[in-house]
Amino acid sequence: MLTLYDCATAPSPRRARIFLAEKGVPHETVQVDLRSGEQLGAAYRQVNPQCTVPALRTEDGLLLADNAAIAAYLEARYPEPPLLGGTPAEKADIASWNWRAEFDGLLAIAEALRNSAPAMAGRALPGAMNYEQIPQLAERGLARIEHFFDLLDARLEGRDFVAGGRFSVADITAVVAVDFARIVKKKPQERHAHLLRWRARMGERPAMAL
Repeated sequence: MLTLYDCATAPSPRRARIFLAEKGVPHETVQVDLRSGEQLGAAYRQVNPQCTVPALRTEDGLLLADNAAIAAYLEARYPEPPLLGGTPAEKADIASWNWRAEFDGLLAIAEALRNSAPAMAGRALPGAMNYEQIPQLAERGLARIEHFFDLLDARLEGRDFVAGGRFSVADITAVVAVDFARIVKKKPQERHAHLLRWRARMGERPAMAL
């Protein structure tokens, strides 16, 4: 059986949890306590030298150490329902907007959080290496989050899904980004009517509760 190395409070492994749930793929879960720094300990370094979650171990011992690899593997092995698109045009559209949600959304939030939170002093980037905080990047991250909300709201006008005309990994990444923004006290406003409508509809999917 597949084994997911997870952290219930972190956004990146939540993306993998939702993807697995939408695919209906059975798996075991091992929780990694990021708050205590378990990901940096010797035991977890033996699992994933990158010291990050999520990580997915396959039955034959292959370790997939990021969401891109996990999604690609699961889509190839469990093609239904398709979450990376069906036609070439859908695949391209979904890939583009998944990247937008990751770069303009999740990475902007991480920039704001990791460069300002006292608990992350010296840990401005995830992974095995330590990096010092840069306060100006925190300020930029907060501004980028506002722009992301505006971008996503405009995209969702007249649409039920972010890309491809169907539920996809782009919706998963965007939901996780919108929800995680609350950690830096950012959330969509009343003016983001299309975004709020879409998020409410996404909340009807059982996997989004994970």
